[in-house]
Amino acid sequence: MYKPNNMIPAIDSIPTKPFSLILPEKSTNSLSEIEMKKDYNLKSSCVVLKPGMVLLKNYISITDQVEIVKICQEFGMGPGGFYQPGLNSGAKLNLHMMCFGRNWDPQTKYAARYRYDGSQAPPVHDKLVSLAKTSIKDSQAHDDKIPSMHPDICIVNFYTATGRLGMHQDRDESSDSLRKGLPVVSISVGDSAQFLYGHNRDVRKANEVLLESGDVVVFGGKSRNVYHGVKTIIPNSAPLPLLQQSKLRPGRLNLTFRQF
Repeated sequence: MYKPNNMIPAIDSIPTKPFSLILPEKSTNSLSEIEMKKDYNLKSSCVVLKPGMVLLKNYISITDQVEIVKICQEFGMGPGGFYQPGLNSGAKLNLHMMCFGRNWDPQTKYAARYRYDGSQAPPVHDKLVSLAKTSIKDSQAHDDKIPSMHPDICIVNFYTATGRLGMHQDRDESSDSLRKGLPVVSISVGDSAQFLYGHNRDVRKANEVLLESGDVVVFGGKSRNVYHGVKTIIPNSAPLPLLQQSKLRPGRLNLTFRQF
């Protein structure tokens, strides 16, 4: 039986209303009235952003994006599902989050922690593992210095139109994982985002790239500790077929995989 560690504060100790990725049925009626202004059958392509950092454009099919939404909705509405993470100061991050494989939060990182419902992170879904590993393999065709890895952690963030994420590094995994440069795989679904990356936290010196629904960024090897963040979410930019098939609410769903 799971026993909470009372030495570590519960960041989300107060129960909150479950957060759904799916719009209420009455809110989806207008989707069919949206004009199709873009060809969503675009060919995939690759951009090497810097050594060890590869962008796979239009990589995840609409069918797989819909399945990603369904998986995240299923687990996100259950125990250990979506919540708004915060800090001991009381400040809340401008997003909703859940984890697969191992719980993580911005305050206690991967240390033992507990949620108000006593839940632990569910295993990383096989479909998600497959997508992440295939992404790495295809990125290695363009940069063979990117190491392989088996993703045992997936952090899922959902950003509304006002969502942001400051420049940061993903450095909370094990020292062995970081030393080997095992990559982070980031999958974007839904609205597009202006994504920043650079050598430090200075936003003014950061590079910027548009991440659209179905795009994947892989960064490992020499770029494993790259600083990155989300500058802004672009409203009403998600593919219409995705919205029609998944009923995803406005915003950006982002999954980041790593090996602890």
